[in-house]
Amino acid sequence: MSTPSHSTAQNDTSPEAFIRVAIPTPLRRLFDYLPSASYPVEAIKPGCRVTVPFGSRELVGIVMSIEANSDIPSNKLKPIISILDNQPLLPKDIIQLCQWAARYYHHSVGETLSQALPKNLRIGKPASMGSIPFWFASSELDAETANLLQRSKKQLAAFELISNAPNGLNGTELLESGFSRAILQSLSKKGLIESRDIEPSSLPFTEQNSPLKSAHLIMNDEQHYACEAITDGLGSFNTYLLEGVTGSGKTEVYLQTISAALAKGLQTLVLIPEIGLTPQTVKRFRDRFNVPVACLHSGLSDGERLQGWLEASRCSAGILISTRSGIFTPMPNLGLIIVDEEHDSSYKQQESLRYNARDLAIYRGSQANCPVVLGSATPSLETLHNARQGKYTQLHLKQRAGNAKPPAMELLDMRHQLVKDGLSTELLQRIGAHLARGNQVMIFLNRRGYAPSMICQDCGSIIDCHHCDAHMTIHRFPPHLHCHHCDLQQPIPWQCPSCQSRKLQPVGQGTEKAEQTLSQHFPSYPVIRIDRDTTRKKQALGEMLEKINTGKPCILLGTQMLAKGHHFPDVTLVAIINADAGLFSSDFRGSEKTGQLIMQVAGRAGRGHKPGQVIIQTYNPEHPSLQLLSMNDYGRFADSLFVERRHLNLPPEGYLTLVRSESMNQGESETLLSALRQYAEHNKGQLTDTRLLGPIPAPMEKRQGRYRWHLLIHGKDRKDLHRVVEGMVSFLESHRLPRQLKWTVDIDPQEMS
Repeated sequence: MSTPSHSTAQNDTSPEAFIRVAIPTPLRRLFDYLPSASYPVEAIKPGCRVTVPFGSRELVGIVMSIEANSDIPSNKLKPIISILDNQPLLPKDIIQLCQWAARYYHHSVGETLSQALPKNLRIGKPASMGSIPFWFASSELDAETANLLQRSKKQLAAFELISNAPNGLNGTELLESGFSRAILQSLSKKGLIESRDIEPSSLPFTEQNSPLKSAHLIMNDEQHYACEAITDGLGSFNTYLLEGVTGSGKTEVYLQTISAALAKGLQTLVLIPEIGLTPQTVKRFRDRFNVPVACLHSGLSDGERLQGWLEASRCSAGILISTRSGIFTPMPNLGLIIVDEEHDSSYKQQESLRYNARDLAIYRGSQANCPVVLGSATPSLETLHNARQGKYTQLHLKQRAGNAKPPAMELLDMRHQLVKDGLSTELLQRIGAHLARGNQVMIFLNRRGYAPSMICQDCGSIIDCHHCDAHMTIHRFPPHLHCHHCDLQQPIPWQCPSCQSRKLQPVGQGTEKAEQTLSQHFPSYPVIRIDRDTTRKKQALGEMLEKINTGKPCILLGTQMLAKGHHFPDVTLVAIINADAGLFSSDFRGSEKTGQLIMQVAGRAGRGHKPGQVIIQTYNPEHPSLQLLSMNDYGRFADSLFVERRHLNLPPEGYLTLVRSESMNQGESETLLSALRQYAEHNKGQLTDTRLLGPIPAPMEKRQGRYRWHLLIHGKDRKDLHRVVEGMVSFLESHRLPRQLKWTVDIDPQEMS
């Protein structure tokens, strides 16, 4: 196996050059290799992929540099096996971004670079799409065709879209527009469309005659000012916080700013938090612009993700819409970065390289010397803090677009209400009144399943997961018990495992139970449940949103999937069922996240010309946070949280790192972190403002059969904290640990679980 390189000491027996390679392993170092007879050093360039021997395996690595010296004798080095790219696949700016991320998050450079590549490239496949199927209309849309498709509106819509595309549409574009492969096959069997294998155009997006397909909407004064401020900054780095109340038209500001960037030949990267938002976002962008819009998210196949990556990296796409991983995609003419819903915790990866895409977006903006726009109605406290310190330029959208008015918010005291399955009598009456007026109603309950637990009425035992410190959730369709932490599933028992009593009773309510109750109360109106269970199929969410957008009276019931970015103009009542759940969290960010969620959900009401109303059911109506949120004033709510954070020196007033350890053997994790703390306390020297807390059990100590412990490092100075963490990571890497004992470092943790 090749040996790690730490220095460049002169070696008298060295050949003329050494290939320094980053390999996707946890080891935080680079490895030196020799050129081979088949692949001379002249053919190898930094940024290219190579296959190399690594122990008994062959791995795909990234060439980092060609060096004249190595501190390892050349007779102990192995030659590379093959070169996979003629030209660098990763440009210098992406390599620098990955190197910075690896240093900041104390992670392996090789694994970080691996994040920058789609799966097909990570496993060594060619960086080429080759020919892919494009769909073309094989007949015209006449009366006979329209009659043939009158019973299938989806097929008719797909046929119309394909008919209006003389150059054809590929499967990814149609999928992102909400049309499944089954719809395309049905149209093909009817002889209305045909598939041809064509190599996608590699022409740059700037070859388009006009980037605009449809005219921009008229903006109000606030939107116009924000758009002008950002477009004036094209060509220079600045971070803008676009803080706009829900429904204020932030997306229109994005679109018109992107239009200005495209007119200058610049690409735009748009980050969104969830794949659930992708279809409507992509449709809106493709309806507005002529330029190709590429997509990257986990809902695409490996080939489709490679296609989007190549379109962006070769400048054939002018816009890339992506979830967090898109931050690493090469874009040679990058001129604008937009992070929508910047507060969303989905931007923070919770495994492997635990990066925050929002923070990397700001670093990448400085690299590309381009503006970065952080958009949100409920900005994170870190972002607000930076804006108030003058590091970011703050732009406000305080009024809703068009004639829409902010919804009226009301706290409903549940202590004096008759309650049926979590729904108060008064709320049910309000729901009925809104439906009777021909409106839509949204019910927000952030809990999947039928009931969160099952209890024995005789002995009081609750059925728990065998692998986690968690109760089993009851699901009715199909009937089973399900642990949402380790995915364990088992049949619903007929008797108590502890006392064999048959008096088992569901406790609490989830979305399944709420759906059942609402259907019983309002049998004349459809209940559309949107949660992770009902949207597993690829097109399920899009089909549900289509039903909602018809405007017919219905009840929307769902989890936080409903809270993010959706526009439902006919929803006039939003009801938040279990508002108290996050107010008493052990996580210091619990109140912030609860407040953001309540404000985001409330923002779905009254977005059209009809006035909106929000009802928050609570057993704690005097709670200060709920009182502030009920005033529909996120700024005052954030101010109250700043006071708490300042008093405790918690982010954004201080900085945190969380070291997690887990093992299948009870006690090992605690022992490791105790030794780590002892080492850090002994070696941190004069860094007295950096404190170590723990080790303590994780909030859920046992998860997936592993015992989990935490060690928290808190500091007032970011550099001092990183010095302490660097020493701790070196200590952990220098010890051979049992295979079942794992540790991770989480810089700026967003979840304390």
